[in-house]
Amino acid sequence: MSSPFDVWAPRAESLTLVADGTEYPMTQGEGGWWHPEKAPTATDDVSYGYLVNGSDTPVPDPRSRRQPDGVHQLSRTFDPSAHDWQDESWQSPGLNGGVIYEMHLGTFTPEGTLDAAIGKLDHLVDLGVQYVELLPVNAFNGTHNWGYDGVLWYAVQETYGGPAAYQRFVDAAHQKGLGVIQDVVHNHLGPSGNYLGLFGPYLTEGMSNTWGDSLNLDGPQSDEVRDYVVENLLMWFTDYHVDGLRLDAVHALHDERAVHILEEFAERTDECAAELGKPLFLIAESDLNNPRLIQGRDVGGYGLAGQWSDDFHHAVHVNLTGETEGYYLDFNSVGALAKVLEKGFFHNGTYSSFRERHHGREIDPSRVSPLQLVVAAQNHDQIGNRAAGDRISATLNPAQLAQAAVLTILGPFTPMLFMGEEYGASTPWPFFTSHPEPELGKATAEGRLKEFERMGWKPEDVPNPQDPATFASAKLDWAEAEQGHHAELLATYRELIRLRRSRPELRDADFGSISVDFDEENRWLVLHRGSTAVVLNLGDALVTVPVRGADADVLLSTVDGVGLLDDGVQVPPHASVVLSLSAG
Repeated sequence: MSSPFDVWAPRAESLTLVADGTEYPMTQGEGGWWHPEKAPTATDDVSYGYLVNGSDTPVPDPRSRRQPDGVHQLSRTFDPSAHDWQDESWQSPGLNGGVIYEMHLGTFTPEGTLDAAIGKLDHLVDLGVQYVELLPVNAFNGTHNWGYDGVLWYAVQETYGGPAAYQRFVDAAHQKGLGVIQDVVHNHLGPSGNYLGLFGPYLTEGMSNTWGDSLNLDGPQSDEVRDYVVENLLMWFTDYHVDGLRLDAVHALHDERAVHILEEFAERTDECAAELGKPLFLIAESDLNNPRLIQGRDVGGYGLAGQWSDDFHHAVHVNLTGETEGYYLDFNSVGALAKVLEKGFFHNGTYSSFRERHHGREIDPSRVSPLQLVVAAQNHDQIGNRAAGDRISATLNPAQLAQAAVLTILGPFTPMLFMGEEYGASTPWPFFTSHPEPELGKATAEGRLKEFERMGWKPEDVPNPQDPATFASAKLDWAEAEQGHHAELLATYRELIRLRRSRPELRDADFGSISVDFDEENRWLVLHRGSTAVVLNLGDALVTVPVRGADADVLLSTVDGVGLLDDGVQVPPHASVVLSLSAG
């Protein structure tokens, strides 16, 4: 008979369960699974861990659901069925083009907790977004970081409130008509608190990615590792009622099996959706520009619902800011933005000067919908990986910030906003950590500094990620949302989202519905979506833009001075105009 304290540990020579101070010898069974000869009842408050190979110090359960005292201490049992869910009326629309709002719990509110975030959900309802996407919440060492240094994937970080608070958050969001997407990391483990190697071959030593050893998805004994990951994936759907998952950096999931782990993820998610009777979906973070990820399994794809398109961000960023360093160089034209809007990818088999090779593959519009591409003008990576963590609100004027919103929200893809973007938050979002180990903290800070010194940054301009002030600086200042140009921008975001929801052509799932006109010299662009035309003047001079159709009505203008002429529309510098066109 199985026990909730069973653990897979093929590397262990001896194993002892320690539960509430009592030791329980364990015996090894089939497949490297160990079972306690006798064990306590798994009530909701048993503190426990494992003594591996005669050690005097117990380590946490690889499938721990709670780590109330940190990732180096004992696990604690948690009963996910104890929550009395009140979200019966919630019906997820699936990934259908609704606006996603990316949120980091630690900096979204002053308190930095799940319960505090519940108090801000009405703001998101008023904004009009469809989904809240939480940056990773799995247990990590320390009190705060971005979330990508997690080491116990089944546990919700205690400083956020733990698993019960997570259930309360999802329940509250659903009751307000908001779906929840959880960002999950399965490509690496954090640098402190990872004891999985004591139990089994979870990682492939000698095969590393950017952040450390790769997960063992295709080597010896990888069947159990894959089950460990897949079961963690499904946990979010079954125990926490999450609607979708964002899969971090899928290019770092090394898997040479015939059935790639991403395909297995998609298949098991679809099975779970059928069992639960509701839509569930997966979104890959990927800059591979490979449409195979989101093509159906019936045509050889992996069958994921969506993937990020970084090309959109790069094209918008360059055309608004003028920055052309590094990977931005290839996007230095209005034509690059036009191509992304029409084709989904800029690099779809073209030469990438940053990579010094050809990159990507063209999207087959008969197999992929534009709504499967999740796009953003700002996100945690593109802001936080800048030396100072500065948002585009630090350099762009209000009209240009509105253009970023127009392109993101009224474009043909699934829009994603980064928290605070909707009111032009002035607070930065730099890289921050809280490693308790002095050596690790010092190495992290020095490594970050060296990285940007090589790029010409002065040391005083690169925030120390270990300094608590760096973390504090990232917390949103909610008072801004009600003041001056911040409040005006917030009103623009609300109106743009209302337009997207009210005009069906702005949610068309067909690449064939998209056409773009542009003028490179005069720096204007027109995105045509059925009877809606989105006109942008990206330049510094007044321009007259020829627009197809007669008797245009202005649905929205972000700058005063727009004029309708017989031969088009007169558009001031940095203005955006949304027109309803008749076929006359």
